Amino acid sequence: MSSQLHRLKMGGLVARERQLRFRFDGRELTGLAGDTLASALLANGIKLVGRSFKYHRPRGILSAGSEEPNALVELRAGARREPNTRATVTELFDGLDASSQNRWPSLNFDLLSATAPLSPLLRAGFYYKTFMWPAKFWEAVYEPMIRRAAGLGKVSGLPDPDHYERAYAYCDVLVVGGGPAGISAALAAGRAGARVILCDEDFRLGGRLLSEKREIDGKPAQDWLNSAEAELESLSEVRVMRRTTVFGQYDHGTFGAVECVSDHLPEPIAHQPRQRVWRIVAQRAILAAGAIERPMLFSGNDLPGVMLAGAARSYVNRFAVSPGQRAVIVTSSDDGWRSVADFVSAGIHVEAIVDTRESKSGVGQVSDGVRVIQGASIVAAKGSKSVSAIDVLDQSGRKVRLSCDLLAMSNGWDPTLHLSSHLSDRPVWDEERSIFLPSSDSKMLSAAGAANGRFLLEEALREGARQGAMAAEACGFRAPAVEEHKADPESAKTSPVWQVPKDPTKCFVDYQNDVTASDIVLAHQEGFKAVEHLKRYTTLGMATDQGKTGNVAALAIMGQLRSLTVPQVGTTVFRPPYTPVAIGALAGHYRDKSFRPTRYPPGHKWAGEQGAVFVEAGPWMRAHYFPRSRMEGITQSATREALNVRERVGVANSSPLGQIDIQGADASEFLDRLYCNDLTEVGIGRVCIGVLIREDGFVLDEGPIARLGTAHYIVGTTTANAARVMQHLEFYHQAVWPWLDVQITSVAEQWARFVVAGPRAREVMLSVVDSGQAGSVQRLQHHAICELSVGGGISARLSRHSFSGELSFELSVPASVGETAIRKIMNAGERFGIAPYGTEAVDLMRIEKGYITANEMTGQTTASDLGLEELIANNKDYVGRLMSQRHALRDPTRQRLVGLKALNTADRLNAGAHLVKSGNAAIAKNDEGYVTSAGFSPTLGHWIGLGLLRGGPSRLGEHVRAFDFVRNHEVELEVCSPVFIDPKGEKLGR
Repeated sequence: MSSQLHRLKMGGLVARERQLRFRFDGRELTGLAGDTLASALLANGIKLVGRSFKYHRPRGILSAGSEEPNALVELRAGARREPNTRATVTELFDGLDASSQNRWPSLNFDLLSATAPLSPLLRAGFYYKTFMWPAKFWEAVYEPMIRRAAGLGKVSGLPDPDHYERAYAYCDVLVVGGGPAGISAALAAGRAGARVILCDEDFRLGGRLLSEKREIDGKPAQDWLNSAEAELESLSEVRVMRRTTVFGQYDHGTFGAVECVSDHLPEPIAHQPRQRVWRIVAQRAILAAGAIERPMLFSGNDLPGVMLAGAARSYVNRFAVSPGQRAVIVTSSDDGWRSVADFVSAGIHVEAIVDTRESKSGVGQVSDGVRVIQGASIVAAKGSKSVSAIDVLDQSGRKVRLSCDLLAMSNGWDPTLHLSSHLSDRPVWDEERSIFLPSSDSKMLSAAGAANGRFLLEEALREGARQGAMAAEACGFRAPAVEEHKADPESAKTSPVWQVPKDPTKCFVDYQNDVTASDIVLAHQEGFKAVEHLKRYTTLGMATDQGKTGNVAALAIMGQLRSLTVPQVGTTVFRPPYTPVAIGALAGHYRDKSFRPTRYPPGHKWAGEQGAVFVEAGPWMRAHYFPRSRMEGITQSATREALNVRERVGVANSSPLGQIDIQGADASEFLDRLYCNDLTEVGIGRVCIGVLIREDGFVLDEGPIARLGTAHYIVGTTTANAARVMQHLEFYHQAVWPWLDVQITSVAEQWARFVVAGPRAREVMLSVVDSGQAGSVQRLQHHAICELSVGGGISARLSRHSFSGELSFELSVPASVGETAIRKIMNAGERFGIAPYGTEAVDLMRIEKGYITANEMTGQTTASDLGLEELIANNKDYVGRLMSQRHALRDPTRQRLVGLKALNTADRLNAGAHLVKSGNAAIAKNDEGYVTSAGFSPTLGHWIGLGLLRGGPSRLGEHVRAFDFVRNHEVELEVCSPVFIDPKGEKLGR
């Protein structure tokens, strides 16, 4: 331990026999197992760990927990580099590589710290006032400059090599926090037989018991802690989750938690995630997250070596580290006096204890030689890169300078109540103790221990056990009598100090965002007095620590400026997450291809054997076209495939289209309320084209709806909108009409579906179905469906509806026999000239027939816009009906569907081109619509398209120009009917 000059020779909860090597800014150092990075740095005498966000002031370690605003470092290197990590909660491991951030060229010599003299010009709101003129400077000068200066650490920019998981857990009682109150609560609920989950963000249970020299029942508190841990592990229904932070409370007893599975290792063990996000559902929850010590306000309170007194005791008692050699303790509470004995026993010379109160109250005797200054106030901390002295004013107003390299400050404690306000419950101010307490309105979440203002150990133990027993009983269990414990005497009396110092420009309230007391004064002067305005004008509490150490002080300062009490000033509520959560952890496995796994429909293997070129269609891989040679491009191939359908017969895979099975006594009523068609008129065995309207009156989707029975429907959707339609149906089923007897299931993956289309389609199907089923095929009419068998008894469905305008059959068989079915279809159709066709040929044929798809259903078009008026029922109500009747949506000059063809048949037409009346300039105000779909018509032999044109149906025969600014192309067009071929539908057959 040659480098650990500040490691105490005795004590602590570290494993002295296990030395760990680590690096900080390239310097080789050592620590011990059980250290955090912060404690290991202090053991090596390193106090300067970073630079502040805005002013690049030297910053050290303020706290020992997740509230740390200063000690933000970059961990690891390469693809695993992680910026803005709190050194105070980073568990030390062998080989850890850490570096300081927000400095250049080095931590000790940061050139950007030269901006310190300019700090009066960089106060709150300076960017609003500075970067407004000249306007042309914004993009050229201001924005690039701000972007270069913004931020702290830097991400690697490389793909994350680790993976993350999502997991779910259910319990009767969730306990948040593994301190004395949380452990007591978990024990009480566990003894009652309740399913209990105890989560703690630390890698050891115990909370403040790890950092204090306390006694429980006349024995060291560590003895009670060891016994309690052993009992918790023995209870079969209790689950203890260390390294797990509950970061959010959500509706219906749901909590989010992140478990750091491998963050304490150089890299995750094989097949283990780095982090795991839990969704925990509990009947009752107990918040026992402890409390956060408050700093004091004085000039230079951000210097390295200025530390919270409770944190300093943590480093001494838990980590056996001396954070300084000469200490001054400044306190406004009895708790601060506890530091004296701990420092002295650790060999730290206590220069003085400065109590802002005129007299102390029952906190015991002070060791000989320790100077006591009562009724004093601290003025400033002195030093350049670390504190070297402080100035205080004694009761007589005389300035006293005290030499020190450690300033331990204690201004009382704030309950860690963040989770309690995540559902908009505002904290309640306790004037007597000057703290916010969790609201008592929640029946789901109760607070215990320091999180509920019970700062005394004995109170915390008692209240934790009581809350645990009550939570178990609320879940239906019978809890045994609450166990009573006695703790050594203590006092938690506090008289916090909030006054604004004489030099407020260097008195930091929000350390992480460099918000000073002078910023709050300025916000008051400029009218940003409301707490929400104060927050946004100064960025107070908007950093990653959410102002955990500074929010209450800021409210108190604003209260003094406005002559109001803290509750009159008000408070913001905290939002999840409680501490930062990696985006990768929230995503879990859902990234890269796992974000949306590629789906291969039945028959995909066969299509690959035919040389298909595939394209992503939603989550599916679909055959785009089937080239016969390397020389045949997409246009030639699709043209050949479409002509084969028109003249002979073709087969396409329609499995990726959405298919939703709806059953139940109220299925008919349910669909009738959603679709604008009159579905009650659809008979059993019939198919209709349904149009689904959103609440705002615009078309969401359209597709075939087949009625298989009195209470059984199959709803078809486009591939692109399948998920949206399912969400839409589920929302109305669960939230709007939950009393309707309806069951909804997506069954697209359960069926293999193939469309056989063309003049010879019926002959092919007669050869596919089982013997004895020919009559069903012969009798099947357009827009009808029947059930039959194929392949020697395999149940199947056969329907007639067309995506091409040709005689068409869609065969549905179980997905497991999809490959067999497509091969049988091809064998049966060989003598009729059957050939496969892909989505490109489908698109060409649908344009020829004027059939709409997602290209036209943009979310901004109504049924009338798309020429679907004849499908709309006027004798019933449905979702979106009233909104679709709005005057603007009935305006005949709206952009509506039309056909488009080039005057010069050799000209190409591009989708996306803007439509402008012939003779008008191609400028925004003359824009009258755009081309939604375009392609080369195999039947007509030239380019055609569909488009949305202002007043479209009334302008047939008119000429317009299409401007494609992306491809620098324009073409003269004629507006025509969207149905280019077979307008009477004669090719569809009977």
